[in-house]
Amino acid sequence: MSTTPATTPGRAPGPAPDPAPGAAPDPAPDAASDTERNPVAFDAADAPDAPDAPDAPDAPDAPDAPEAPDAPPPVSSAPGGGAGPAEERQKLPLLALLALATAVFVTSLTETLPAGLLTAMSGDLGVSASATGQTVTVYALGTALTAIPLTAATARWRRKRLLLVSMAGFAAANTVTAVSSEYGLTMAARFVAGVAAGLAWALLAGYARRLAPERLQGRAIAVAMAGIPVALSLGVPAGTYLGKVTDWRVAFLAMTGLTVLLLGWIAAAVPDQPGAGAGERPGMLRALRVPGVAAVLFVTLVFVLAHTVLYAYVAAFLDDLGMGDRTDLVLLEFGAASLLSIWVVGARIHRQLRLLTVTGTLLVALAAALLAVLADHTAFVHLAAVLWGLGWGGVPTLLQTAAGEAGGAEADGAQAMLVTLWNVAMAAGGVIGGVLLDAAGSGSFPWTLLALLVPVLVVVVRSRSHGFPPGGAAT
Repeated sequence: MSTTPATTPGRAPGPAPDPAPGAAPDPAPDAASDTERNPVAFDAADAPDAPDAPDAPDAPDAPDAPEAPDAPPPVSSAPGGGAGPAEERQKLPLLALLALATAVFVTSLTETLPAGLLTAMSGDLGVSASATGQTVTVYALGTALTAIPLTAATARWRRKRLLLVSMAGFAAANTVTAVSSEYGLTMAARFVAGVAAGLAWALLAGYARRLAPERLQGRAIAVAMAGIPVALSLGVPAGTYLGKVTDWRVAFLAMTGLTVLLLGWIAAAVPDQPGAGAGERPGMLRALRVPGVAAVLFVTLVFVLAHTVLYAYVAAFLDDLGMGDRTDLVLLEFGAASLLSIWVVGARIHRQLRLLTVTGTLLVALAAALLAVLADHTAFVHLAAVLWGLGWGGVPTLLQTAAGEAGGAEADGAQAMLVTLWNVAMAAGGVIGGVLLDAAGSGSFPWTLLALLVPVLVVVVRSRSHGFPPGGAAT
């Protein structure tokens, strides 16, 4: 990211005063402007030549004076060698990043909104609730199947144009979903929405990184990814409530209206960024060969799978505990804790990515242990929801950042594979969770989550050199 340096004030207008006796002459205007362009003292060889003095008779030539060395660059006056004034002026472009966060919100809520409207949707579409539930699955499949090829095909597109196309796809798909009375047409619209999500997920984290100064790139991703917990904690309950008091179609039309407003926001406030140059298309296999990328992708696949097994069926789990009427409260606790987690991760990710990833994994594991052993105590269920949110909320930011950092020049390819595996894990989590629910009951969910988190923790801990190294992101 480039930051425009502050302009050095020019000389006051008017004739320059004569130099004091014995003072060196002022540098010529060209030399002064060079100094203004580069805050390092110009070389003495660049100064104008002084008039030649008359030669003394028979005097030997005086030896040439050595060149004056370049002055060192300005040193920060901040205590402890901290950021200097120029660095302190670097700030996050919050208006643009909040637009990206809203795009993340639209992407996440479009995927999960049908979960709260299944009964009403199934009645209007004339199919069972389980068949209507496949609108979530087909969305994930649309993303998983198209993220990699579309990322490669659009690699040279300018980023703003690609983001606008993706959001327009959501507006169209949600409108068709709202007006459709045919199950097949609804499923097709949901697949298109998944395709738009594949473009968005592969684009958004990298776009946020590019908009921020290098030392703030991890924080920029955290701001953009805040749209996920907001969608889960506030968007889904709000959409469900709107569908109940009006009609489920109104909820999807509201998503269309929000997306149209977002298109204008992006056009007005989000700076454009170039796509890849010629010969710079993201190579998936090249990215996979970069040290650390495979570890991040493995953690993504297994961690998201573990989370989804429980999250997709949390209502059934709570209902079996006799807490079905408190599902909204538990999800609200989870969402609020997730927002706090996003804030903490955003503040610390540039210094402690590895520590935050390990901590998040342990917090989710602790929540699963509480649900496995002490779920018959209501207070521990609420505590587990908070711990789960604290552990999980920052995970999307951590994994997207880790993939970008590990990928380096192949970051776009790594991000495309991450998006694909994320959605494969979500689809698989729904299927595995359903099988477990029928075969072993909802009490098997926490134990499954615990078992899956063991290899996640092992890989994170062992990926010290690459993938999850000590220190932070974009330092």
